[in-house]
Amino acid sequence: MNVQTQIRAAEPVTTEHFDVLIAGAGISGVGAAYHLTTQCPGTSFVVLETQKTFGGTWSTHRYPGIRSDSDLHTFGYRFKPWTSAPIATAAEILKYMGEVIEENDLDSHIRYRYTITAAKWSNETNLWTIDATRPDTGERLRFTTNFFWMCQGYYSHTEGYTPEWTDMAKFKGPIVHPQTWPDDLDYKGKRVVVIGSGATAATLIPAMAKDAGHVTMLQRSPTYFRTGRNAIEIAEELRRLQVDEHWIHEITRRKILFEQDAFTKRTFAEPEGAKKDLLAAVEAVLGKDYDIATHFTPRYRPWRQRIAFIPDADLFHAIKGGKASVVTDEIDRFTEKGILLKSGKELEADIIITATGFHLSANGGIDFEIDGKPLDFADTVTYRGMMFTGVPNLVWVFGYFRASWTLRVDLVADFVCRMLKHMKETGASKVTPALRAEDHNMPLLPWIDPENFNPGYMMRGMHLLPKRGDKPEWQHNQDYWAEKDEFPAIDLKDKAFVYG
Repeated sequence: MNVQTQIRAAEPVTTEHFDVLIAGAGISGVGAAYHLTTQCPGTSFVVLETQKTFGGTWSTHRYPGIRSDSDLHTFGYRFKPWTSAPIATAAEILKYMGEVIEENDLDSHIRYRYTITAAKWSNETNLWTIDATRPDTGERLRFTTNFFWMCQGYYSHTEGYTPEWTDMAKFKGPIVHPQTWPDDLDYKGKRVVVIGSGATAATLIPAMAKDAGHVTMLQRSPTYFRTGRNAIEIAEELRRLQVDEHWIHEITRRKILFEQDAFTKRTFAEPEGAKKDLLAAVEAVLGKDYDIATHFTPRYRPWRQRIAFIPDADLFHAIKGGKASVVTDEIDRFTEKGILLKSGKELEADIIITATGFHLSANGGIDFEIDGKPLDFADTVTYRGMMFTGVPNLVWVFGYFRASWTLRVDLVADFVCRMLKHMKETGASKVTPALRAEDHNMPLLPWIDPENFNPGYMMRGMHLLPKRGDKPEWQHNQDYWAEKDEFPAIDLKDKAFVYG
């Protein structure tokens, strides 16, 4: 076979068309598919998923103890009740998602092992052309679609973020990132150092401590955590009264959301009071003699970074029981035996886990073009964190930091379905967000105010994200309680939407 024959064989031989194409079969993509089938019956659509199965994050991550860090009454969909403990394992979440797919015949719309490589919009045809490859066969495929719904999330699933520390190659043991956890990693009886103190570390440490010799959480600075029973009292009581699960789901969701909103407002109005309450819960387990000031008292106001929920305080009980410990210090370099800290202390380890976050991926690794010109999302302004100026017929799902991701999946889906029906009724082929006359002197700011929320992955990747304005329409405000009323009230005839 000559070179020209090989090139022809690699080119897509057919093009399929769908009204809507959804990228990703994670919590967002499955939710989008459900809402299309129920709110826009008759709409043709396909879901392209790069992995072998559905689940997104819950399929990518396979480290010990993986679980949600927010409750499933709100992380679950509004349309399907969650009937188990609020903090759930990955397996439980995947089972729940599988039921949504089966109960609504969504599997016929999902194609697995399809990796989207390029998305090109033509203002001549008013269509997106989507190129994809099959990573298992190398086959290339092409689709056209009227509307592109990006549900692939916001981070790269191929590899996690690990800083480059001096002399990492000298360490004799394995260095593992949780996102690429090896199935054959044996940590029984071993000394394990987990670098990081976010939700992943807080999940890993109590799970590994059961079998490891000892687990040390090495953190540069402390993180806030919330603790409590892995149960919701009102849900338990309503079940005892044999109330319908749909009612229980809605009542429990509303109670949780109300309390979350009240706590978030308190972190702004009374940050010291909120901080005191969070630290008191830690002290209740570890005792007054534990150095909470050093190891669990962050320098920032509560909720400037995500607060993970620790069910039944298992992380703190592992520390109290001596199976785990915390070291707050900075890394100088790696050694053959472990890690040399800037304090001069050496942490010896058999295994080092880098729970250090992930790479932000605003475009899902897709090469975007508009009429043959490369699209850089950083050159756009976001419309409510889901659409972008100058980019037609495209919506991106970006969830909440201070509430469950899925809450916004449902809100965005309602908007998309309403928009699709409006376009059909008015005969519009495309809709493009654009700054209105009154917006042209509006200051353009980073995607999110770092004084409001500033996790490391956002700060590292801020240059990749669209700009925001100083008006509600032109930002992702992170306030579910505001957006649950604002989204249904969006005027589809607003001049921010340019139809064609």
